[in-house]
Amino acid sequence: MKRNYWILVLILVTISISCTNAGKPATGTVIVISTEMGDIRLRLYDETPQHRDNIIRLVKENFYDSLLFHRVIQNFMIQGGDPESRQAEPGARLGSGGPGYTVPAEIREGLFHKKGALAAARLGDQVNPEKNSSGSQFYIVQGKVWRPGELDTLVMQRNSALQQTIFRKHFDAAQAELNLFKQNNDSIGFSIRVAGLREEADSIFQTSPKFSLTSGQREIYTTIGGYPSLDGGYTVFGEVIEGLEVIDHIAAVQTDPANRPLKDVRMSIRLEE
Repeated sequence: MKRNYWILVLILVTISISCTNAGKPATGTVIVISTEMGDIRLRLYDETPQHRDNIIRLVKENFYDSLLFHRVIQNFMIQGGDPESRQAEPGARLGSGGPGYTVPAEIREGLFHKKGALAAARLGDQVNPEKNSSGSQFYIVQGKVWRPGELDTLVMQRNSALQQTIFRKHFDAAQAELNLFKQNNDSIGFSIRVAGLREEADSIFQTSPKFSLTSGQREIYTTIGGYPSLDGGYTVFGEVIEGLEVIDHIAAVQTDPANRPLKDVRMSIRLEE
């Protein structure tokens, strides 16, 4: 009887602790982006400390005050943080400005481009293979709700592109060898070597990490929405906790051919006390 009493006490304590933890808010610094269309509250991820600390420092310096959301694409994202946008003339091309430095990539598994994700803009892979982030430019994902079949197609496309990239690099590395076959008019030798290169590239592909979506990601992308095409390519370092409708309002504004809003959408950012 006494033993059963202590088992019951242990169960009640466990339930109490579980309920207490469930009610606790998520940790992490909160920033607030204010616009004429409303406020967006975002929680910064502690899993990406360099990006977190960088934007906190810039916010404390009032770096973002009066900057524009200079690139807006409906069903994709809204982007800002270019210091050259503060005094930009109407129609001026924007998007190349920054604080003069980049931030090393902090691409983390489990941090993905769901609707409301805060991520760092960056230059493309051809000039930035390390995927380093802009020192100040960021985007917030609007995206769309995806059908399961669309996600399946995306996964296949991403992995097919990876396979082609591996083959192209492998082929380019053997270009001098292949040129010798051409110079000697050895078409048979050329074909055999190309087939061998493809086998070698396929072997590398088989052992390479593949693009995939977890069941949790699929659930979110098919209900809340987002933009999974960007996963694994950019650092996601926060998420919206209030104000998703403001993203929708900004994303719906009229834009010019360069995706700059025809009417300026300015921002200011503060740390929430």
